[in-house]
Amino acid sequence: MKVLTFWLLWLCLGGAAAAQQAGPAPVRPASTPRELDARYQPLKEIEIPQVQTHTLPNGLRLYLLEDHTLPVIRGRALIRTGNLFESPDKIGLAEMTGAVLRTGGTTSKTGDQLDQELESMAASVETGIGETSGQASFFTLKEHLDKVLAIYADIVRHPAFRQERIDLFKNQSRGAIARRNDDPAQIAHREFANLVYGKDNPYGWQQEYEHLDRITRADLERFYRRYFFPANFMLAVYGDFQASEMKARIEAAFQDWRNPQPPVPPFPEVRKSPPQGGLYLVAKEDVNQTNIWMGHLGGLLKDEDYPALQVMGDILGAGFPSRLMQRVRTRLGYAYNVGGSWGAQYNHRGLFAVQAGTKSASTVKAAKAMLEEIERLRREEVTEAEMTTAKQTILNSFVFNFDTRAKTLNRLLIYEYWSYPKDFIFQYRQRIEAVTRQDVLRVSQKYLRPGELTIVAVGKPADFDQPLGELGLPVIPLDITIPQPAQDKAQSDAQSLTLGRAALERARNWAGGADRLAAVRDASYSAKAQLTGPMGSLAVQQNTRIVFPSTLRQENDLPFGKIIVYTDGKGGWMKMPQGQSPLPGSQLQQVRGEFFRMNETLLLSDRRPGRSVNFVRKQKTGDREADVIEIAEQDGPQVRLLLDSVSGEILSKQYQGEALTGPPPKVEEIFEDYREVMGIRVAFKTIVMQNDKKFAESQITEFRYNTGLKPEDLAKP
Repeated sequence: MKVLTFWLLWLCLGGAAAAQQAGPAPVRPASTPRELDARYQPLKEIEIPQVQTHTLPNGLRLYLLEDHTLPVIRGRALIRTGNLFESPDKIGLAEMTGAVLRTGGTTSKTGDQLDQELESMAASVETGIGETSGQASFFTLKEHLDKVLAIYADIVRHPAFRQERIDLFKNQSRGAIARRNDDPAQIAHREFANLVYGKDNPYGWQQEYEHLDRITRADLERFYRRYFFPANFMLAVYGDFQASEMKARIEAAFQDWRNPQPPVPPFPEVRKSPPQGGLYLVAKEDVNQTNIWMGHLGGLLKDEDYPALQVMGDILGAGFPSRLMQRVRTRLGYAYNVGGSWGAQYNHRGLFAVQAGTKSASTVKAAKAMLEEIERLRREEVTEAEMTTAKQTILNSFVFNFDTRAKTLNRLLIYEYWSYPKDFIFQYRQRIEAVTRQDVLRVSQKYLRPGELTIVAVGKPADFDQPLGELGLPVIPLDITIPQPAQDKAQSDAQSLTLGRAALERARNWAGGADRLAAVRDASYSAKAQLTGPMGSLAVQQNTRIVFPSTLRQENDLPFGKIIVYTDGKGGWMKMPQGQSPLPGSQLQQVRGEFFRMNETLLLSDRRPGRSVNFVRKQKTGDREADVIEIAEQDGPQVRLLLDSVSGEILSKQYQGEALTGPPPKVEEIFEDYREVMGIRVAFKTIVMQNDKKFAESQITEFRYNTGLKPEDLAKP
């Protein structure tokens, strides 16, 4: 019997520091805000350069802007596509297509070969697909234009989507999924956006392992063919060239590119019946700060009232002069980070959002202050000084979108992409300048809906200054558990069940028999473990005590100190040299998996309700023939045992491990050096393999059953 929990191994290999969250940021003395009646210099006039536009015979739209300042040339294409066109069973397909379009190389060259060729010329070609657009860009010195343009056209027209690059991207995406609950601030933002947009439409979808597993190379090829065609391309080229010559070069590079497709349909709209708000809590026991997001759907950039709404949002939450910063941070000292804005997008409604990070002991007070500032905007006019500051800040920031000819070209391309008027630049500026205090009050009363706010708090409820329900809404718990990847399950029928139970009974009899296994109440053992990981090799002395069915205490002596872990299956704590902290929920889940896989209870699985035992196949293991059986709980963990087909000896155990910082690994425990303890055969040596590489080796030095341990004995500090 052996317990080698992988969350502990992770800690031993350098994760301990990551498990300790930094303390709350100190509340610094407020710096003196700039005078609200400060005089601003007149804005520089925006100059719109003369851009030559052409539509090539194959439908590709071309935008050319000469600039002979430097001998460089840049190109950027916008492609009408995005992850909003994905199907709900293959979320992430668009992003994967955009990435592997470049990394997967072309039909004539691998991605590595393209990298080397481009690097030798100090050039680059990049591709990607986001929510509402795809992009393909290049950069080159003028002298290498022909070579780089040829590579660019080859990538756009002849991608290979090599399987090894797809697999690499999938592994990187699995790692991102596994880490998505590491940062409480990111959790709050993500859950807020998903709730406001709604998870029944693409704006609120979230990628899971199952979506990655469904995506195939053929899916990428189909997605590419549907959206990458000339009439769906807008290519802007900027730099040191003659426009007539550049047009001829682009036309030659793409002249035989056809791939005719029907026009791309409009992007889906945000659902028309958003949820009517609510108060949501993500309880995390390992934090001492609370991250709060609140708001509802915003609007479009082309809305008639958008300029007044942007001024309103700036007064509410943009920078040090804002009301949220002045009150919540400066006067009350509840938060170092607080802000808000009225969000708008080109083609779909953005998010009106107010957010703060506050210490746990001021959670409800900070939230109430944020709500009061929203209400105050609806109740009274803002001051003239606030108006002046907000309008000048917006206009001075906006001009930086046009402070170079390249940025102006990019902005014009975006306006064209979304069918905005060519003079939208000037319309926007004039309308900001025309906003009045009365306009801000009017739009605040019209568009801010306190009764429909979605509020998300991520923190430790036990440390809140007041119950979260004091905000006047029922508290709805949010489960952010990451669904584990679907595992291949054995075919279950009468024959596989019969053969599986027979093989399990042979293993049980070989191990010592059902009566002896059922009589086990507790276990204690000492072991020496050698771990091999990204930080090298590490020796660990383990002392473990278990009271079945779910209580464990493990003390681990490491070179940098002792780690003690305790759990009763429902909660627990972990003590390290840095101090003691509650055991996070993700680690509790891993401990439960370890208990499920303990041989003492696993070998009695056919007597436990809700567990199935199926025969999978016979296979060779070294010079022995093994029966492979699968033991699974309904909608729960599963494990495969490799058993000697004649004796029933347990040769190894295979399962999908749990991940803290990367994709879930494939784990195999190989058992050797069996000895009898109280009539039960126990493997004194275990070799642990992760993804077919040796990860750990453990040698038990002392083992005892039924010493009279009680759960309360293990809980002592």
